[in-house]
Amino acid sequence: MSTALVPIAEPVATLPPAQADDDTQMVRLWLARSASPNTRRNYEREARRFLAHVGKPLGQVRIGDLQDYVAGRDGSSATVALAASALKSLFTFAQEVGFLRFNIGAAVKVPPIKNTLAERIMSEADALLMIRQEPDMRNRVLLTVLYGGGLRISEVCGLRWRDLSARDEAGQATIFGKGGKTRAVLLSAATWKVLVALRGEAGPDAPVFLSRKGGALDPSAAHRVVKAAVTRAGLPAEVSAHWLRHAHASHSLDRGAPIHLVQATLGHASVATTGRYLHARPSESSARFLGV
Repeated sequence: MSTALVPIAEPVATLPPAQADDDTQMVRLWLARSASPNTRRNYEREARRFLAHVGKPLGQVRIGDLQDYVAGRDGSSATVALAASALKSLFTFAQEVGFLRFNIGAAVKVPPIKNTLAERIMSEADALLMIRQEPDMRNRVLLTVLYGGGLRISEVCGLRWRDLSARDEAGQATIFGKGGKTRAVLLSAATWKVLVALRGEAGPDAPVFLSRKGGALDPSAAHRVVKAAVTRAGLPAEVSAHWLRHAHASHSLDRGAPIHLVQATLGHASVATTGRYLHARPSESSARFLGV
């Protein structure tokens, strides 16, 4: 009887199960991570553009391909930075779930962005003109809340009457905002007054801003309301709902509101984000001390 030892097989390293079968499924999983519909749209558009440009699967893309694409991406500095950020996010996620072996996005730097915030802050008179010239009551209240509350358009469209409560002569709105964060925003007496006048017999679960079909007003429809108000007031065509949010931050700081209070109202994650408004519209400059 043979006493030869039977060799023991070396353990074979097992790879994590594939989380996606192809690039299309991988991109879909990646996009599902974002809670913001706007971010998903922008990232999906950039991913499609990139894959069409390189003409090869994600697994065959090399660092040079990615670097060349970002370097040659046309558009403003913000557009190029968005492209770099989106693709870095895609390749990082693809490696994290085991779809790709390496994260080539780690070698790409996001280019700096020119700060154009000052160009997107309207005057207080222009913001009020948009509101006062709006003939429709619902739309006028919508514009008032965008400016007076400093809310994002998605936050305004998502409001239900149960999210609003009276506070003395004014009121409070509970906002489910960006990144799934909830914050409470105190509204001025003037803003609260026009909001209450809009309610009528609506129940607590009814949307504050109704569409023509009776459901919640869609953000795209709200954008059209804002654009119509912009045209009516004779303002530049690029003015959008977010300009009213910028105006809220800038005008409240100009009037002496503490920066941490503006940060809390707008739902900024960092006071540094709110501080951009101070840099965009400085109240003093050494240039004013010169004779030229």
